[in-house]
Formats: sequence, structure tokens, C-alpha cells
Amino acid sequence: MHIVSLAGGIGGARFLRGLRATAPDAQITVIGNTGDDITLFGLRVCPDLDTVMYTLGHGIDEEQGWGRAKESHVVKEELAAYGVEPQWFGLGDRDFATHIVRSQMLEAGYPLSQITRALCVRWQPGVRLLPMSDDRCETHVVISDEQGRRAIHFQEWWVRLRASVPAESIALVGADTARPAPGVLEAIEEADVVILPPSNPVVSIGTILQVPGIRDALLPKTVVGVSPIVGGAPVRGMADACLTAIGVETTAQAVLDLYGADLIDGWLVAPEDDGVALDGVRVPARPIIMHDVDAATDIARTALDLAQELSR
Repeated sequence: MHIVSLAGGIGGARFLRGLRATAPDAQITVIGNTGDDITLFGLRVCPDLDTVMYTLGHGIDEEQGWGRAKESHVVKEELAAYGVEPQWFGLGDRDFATHIVRSQMLEAGYPLSQITRALCVRWQPGVRLLPMSDDRCETHVVISDEQGRRAIHFQEWWVRLRASVPAESIALVGADTARPAPGVLEAIEEADVVILPPSNPVVSIGTILQVPGIRDALLPKTVVGVSPIVGGAPVRGMADACLTAIGVETTAQAVLDLYGADLIDGWLVAPEDDGVALDGVRVPARPIIMHDVDAATDIARTALDLAQELSR
């Protein structure tokens, strides 16, 4: 069985760990969000790709869900002592090594997809991890504050401001000319089922769907999604701020409507959201909070079973 999954950061990575456990013999291809990517201290940082790689490769800081386990921050402290900005984005010493290798390979002319494959040789995540595109795409947010109306990188809005300043709009810069990374469209074409984890529907899954060709390739496939909203609140993070920015309510129903019945065949919601409905979409209500690896495995199994049933 060939499974394709679109994934963002922490929620997507933890769901994928459950999916890998429930389908150990399947070929799983993960298409990762690169809209969060940013250049810091002269290094290219790919937060979502690295979170998936570290989580599935047993190197993640389990408590915070991102960054390396047993991390130290000597380099960060030394950069701060020099007054080097930005100081609001913390990279650990172990994590720096990944970004140095990536940046050196980019400078040598290697595309991000080949670099990601090379990095995964060390981590052995048990899935094929592909960036959504080799082309540079970055999510930017328009805000208005004491400095006036301006566009800032998504990471500054998300990490430094904690989404406390309302976003007037969110845009994926570079999307118009981006192409899916090598292997992305082929993986979708070969997929028996496609699973959307409970990742952010605007700046994770939504970003991937903006790359020309990806959404169209998914339309004829059996696609099952897990709602990132439970009882009117995000399962994790600040997805509500992103949904508000695009004029969408923070409900499981609204996110399903956002994706659309042309894309989604099955939509797994929490018992609190029983009653969500959309013509042509199967919407079972099951526990979907990933308390631990076992819970993530149970949720992934439910989503996969639904996808297989709908694909028959």
C-alpha cells in the first residue's frame, strides 16, 4: 500500500509517527510544508521538514515538540552577546549542524529535495520525505502596528509576536511560479490513499495546496483528513489566528468547508463536533486528541481504515 500524507509541524509529525506504527509495511510519502522556511544567520532553516525528520528519527525534543533532544544553546548565547539579530528565534547547537549542512549543499547547487533525502540518510525516518517544492516559497503576513502597515515573515509573526497582532492577510510569496518538487506528483499519482493530518489548515496543509499542480493531482484520489479543530478551538498552536486572517471560523465544519468536498472524501472529527456534515463527505466522530504515541496510532488507524473503506 502506498500512502501519501501532507504535513506541517508538530501535529503532523506526531500523527505520522502513529501512521507509521499502524501501517509498518506501507510505503509512506510525506509532502512537507516549506512555507515556514527562513534564512537566519546565513543559514537556511526548514522547520517543518526538520520536525518531521527529527520526530520520526527519534531525535526530537518530545516536551516542546520541535528542536533536538538534549539540546544546548551556546552558539545562540554567543550570537546574542555580539548583539546579532534575530534573538527571538532560538536554534540549538545540535540543530545548527543540520542547517549548516543544508546551507552548504544549497550553496553547492543541490536542490532541497536532494538535500532532504541526504539528511534523512542519517535519521532514517521510515518514510520518504519530500519538500512541497524545490523553489523558494515563504509565507508572509501583513500586520498593522506602531511601525505602520507592513509585511513580515510568518516566523516573526508566529514566534516573536505569538500571533498577538492580528494578521490582515497571509500570502505564500513565490507560489505563483513554484513547481512541485521532483517525486511529489508521481507519489500522489501512485497513492492508494491520501491522509491529511491535523496540521494547520492555512499555513501548513493550505500552503502545500497552493503549489500549482498539487491540489489538482489530489482531486481524483481518496483523501481523508483529521480535523485540527476540536470544540471550536485548535488542537495545538494558534490556527485560530490564521483562520481569522482569511475570514474562516475556528470550527471543524468551517475547515472542512475550506478544504471542500471536491478534495475531501472523509473527515474525522472529535465527538464534540458530531454533526459536522458536507454533501459527499463521510464524517465520523471519534477521539482525535493525540495524548501520546498510542493515541496517535489509534487516530491514524481510524483515518486509514476510513480511507481504505472509501477507496473501495
